[in-house]
Amino acid sequence: MSDGLHRTLFRRSNPARRRISRWLVGRLFRSPSGGGQGPLPPTGILRVLVCKVSHTLGNTLLLTPLMQELERRYPGAEVDVVTRSPVAAALLEGYPRLGRVMQLPAHGFRHPLQWLGVLRQLRRGGYDLAIDADPRSQTGRLLVNLTHARYRIGFVGPGQHGGIGVPVPVPADLRRQSLLPVYLLRHALGAAATGPWPTPALRLSDSERAQGRMLLAGLLPDPHAPRQPVIGIFANATGHKLLPREWWMGFLDELEALCPGHDFVEIAPASGRSMLGDRYPVYYSSDIRRLATVLSALSAYVSADCGVMHLANASAPVTIGLFEGTRPEEWGVAGPGAWNVAVERQSPEKAASAAAGLVVDAGPAHQTVEAAAIQG
Repeated sequence: MSDGLHRTLFRRSNPARRRISRWLVGRLFRSPSGGGQGPLPPTGILRVLVCKVSHTLGNTLLLTPLMQELERRYPGAEVDVVTRSPVAAALLEGYPRLGRVMQLPAHGFRHPLQWLGVLRQLRRGGYDLAIDADPRSQTGRLLVNLTHARYRIGFVGPGQHGGIGVPVPVPADLRRQSLLPVYLLRHALGAAATGPWPTPALRLSDSERAQGRMLLAGLLPDPHAPRQPVIGIFANATGHKLLPREWWMGFLDELEALCPGHDFVEIAPASGRSMLGDRYPVYYSSDIRRLATVLSALSAYVSADCGVMHLANASAPVTIGLFEGTRPEEWGVAGPGAWNVAVERQSPEKAASAAAGLVVDAGPAHQTVEAAAIQG
């Protein structure tokens, strides 16, 4: 069977696999199978498991606020992570309380021994606390319930089946994906679910940031000339989030005119090819942390909603996300210098005008901006 045909069949089987998974989890865990009930204790938690069974760059980076919250609540604890992401260990290496990163195979039926190996580690982990960080993942619920953790916490709601020791209802008034796991932990502790909220952070070292400045300088026409502010453009995205090349060209024509004192560079996608016809100097790296060092050296980063946008949000000083077809209140960037621009049904020139104002003055944290007007 060809790879293309296999991928097509696999995508078509996803709804059926999800229905089977929900049925299995519901049958296996109709009620919480052991584990502590009630609020989490403020002390005595030293071995923690975080389960986020996602392979994407963005979803993995959105775990970093939870890592910060765990450091604050349980500063002596070691945190293991189970994931499908091949870059999770690199993304989380700046967190000193990180223990093991256990990677599940993307397709479990193809690699049963690897799955069994991870399950064995989970069963033997001796965890005090296991966290199912995803309100919709059936696999995450199954894995957390298979541990022998003293406390097991997770969301309950329409998209989640199977019991959990400390169930937390999915909040109706909080949709931001980076904050839901933090809310989960705070609610399970019986703590206030209000701010200050941690924001995504890669925690690059000083030496990594210096390397990024050096790499970025090498892209510019005269690396020894006085530095102008540099705007980084990433023009790729997946599926319906991808903005057409013609849209980008109109956007960049206007952005260049509105930001005459800035240099521009393009960040290349995984294909290693320019999306903009080599309009600007292009930087490519297959090393995710090295890429983040260059993003950290930019004055501003602009892209559609994608994993690299979240990488910039966790490392760059100013990140501007362009949203069409996805909800910025759910998937948008957050933190100081983070802005979300809603470009659906807006011209590229209007979007560029909004972005140009943010490049000059980043303003307060994680605002959402319409292409025609800034909302307070």
